[in-house]
Amino acid sequence: MKKIVAIVGSNADRSTNRQLLEYMQQRYKGEAEIDLMEVDGLPIFQKTRGMVIPDQAKEMAAKIDAAAGVIIATPEWDHSIPAILSSALAWLSYGIHPLMDKPVMITGASFGNLGTSRAQAQLRQILDSPEIEARIMPSSEFLLGHSLNAFDQNGDLLDESQNERLDALFEDFMTFTDVTGKLKHTYADDERRKNEMHVDYGVEGTERQAEH
Repeated sequence: MKKIVAIVGSNADRSTNRQLLEYMQQRYKGEAEIDLMEVDGLPIFQKTRGMVIPDQAKEMAAKIDAAAGVIIATPEWDHSIPAILSSALAWLSYGIHPLMDKPVMITGASFGNLGTSRAQAQLRQILDSPEIEARIMPSSEFLLGHSLNAFDQNGDLLDESQNERLDALFEDFMTFTDVTGKLKHTYADDERRKNEMHVDYGVEGTERQAEH
């Protein structure tokens, strides 16, 4: 069974984005093993003299590296993704590059009616940056508006049309993870770049090979 990492793009104690991912975790448990990953607890990104990466970011990178794909659920604040999610992605491209060539599906839930459409567009730009270079599933937005009223008491989505949309996108995502694995020539080049950019921060005195 495929292992999928699902990143909760919020550090709020109660988040409908976390609720959406928990719902997907249960709904698709027969098709994939979805492991929720929290960004809460990560320090805000800043370059340091010693280029030290937080242990939490290293653990996140290891799980992403071992996964067949990543789902990110983002809230939308002022037409953008939350600072904590942006910071997490910065840590995950600071000498470590677990998202490079990794298939990614984007989802989002918001209290308003737009369902994080602008935040998802911004997130696509960030994931497509040279330091991250994730494989983002095209034409695949899942926008959950009015999320406070979207779930029943069991945590299931009430709107059947939303369920059908989510089912179709998740099925496509499973196919997308297979397809991206066949891009051998691109992988070979990216693996070379990944090695060139890699910095081993775990050994004192290691020579730095890349500058960010």
